[in-house]
Amino acid sequence: MRMLDYAELRNIMGEQPYPLLFATVSGAHLYGFPSRDSDVDLRGVHVLPAAEVVGLRTGPETLDRTWFENEAEVDLVTHDLAKFARLMLRRNGYVLEQVLSPLVVLSTPEHEELVALAAGCITKWHAHHYRGFAKTQWEFFGKTGELKPLLYTFRVLLTGIHLMRTGVVQADLRELLDEAPAYLPDLMAAKAEAEHGALEGPSVETLTADIEALQAALDEAEAVSQLPDSAAAESGLHDFLVRVRLSR
Repeated sequence: MRMLDYAELRNIMGEQPYPLLFATVSGAHLYGFPSRDSDVDLRGVHVLPAAEVVGLRTGPETLDRTWFENEAEVDLVTHDLAKFARLMLRRNGYVLEQVLSPLVVLSTPEHEELVALAAGCITKWHAHHYRGFAKTQWEFFGKTGELKPLLYTFRVLLTGIHLMRTGVVQADLRELLDEAPAYLPDLMAAKAEAEHGALEGPSVETLTADIEALQAALDEAEAVSQLPDSAAAESGLHDFLVRVRLSR
């Protein structure tokens, strides 16, 4: 696995056309099973100035930039703060994982505020996000037989179960192995050798049974979850957005 040079990444991100609130590492590095040839997925938030929001000519809600660093492909995707805040309120576990990622490349005091606001966006309905993501990755594994979508399937189901039970977003599969099948660390080690390696190990029948068991566990965890039905952070996010926008 390549070591990430955060200082170099920050230097390159300094070339962005709009100020960044934060940038964190997502993807396989965040999930705990990067490969030697894994891409580096950076995700974050930029802030459009008020003049590019209130007028007829508006700035980009999403920016996507790709480059190569030390032979690794680096992909930086940022959303304007307003779009990101809307996504946080739409039961989108993916954006919560981004803002709460412990792999922080660039941060600001406003990022810390957004982290605090994220707690008020977590609801029991996030189970739908993880259930749907798992279904998509499981189907992809069925078509390709690759380890990557298989590990993604396990990861999102275990993240969803943990979130329903604890209210904590934990995207690192290494921290979720207590409820995982015993063979999962071996699959993670195999995937570390090749990003698109094929499955060698448990049978499809065994995998299917284990995935179905985790799907049932997610359903059960959602049914008894003490998480709220709706987000409580809309007002806070609105005030935060107005203040940050007008300060630029």
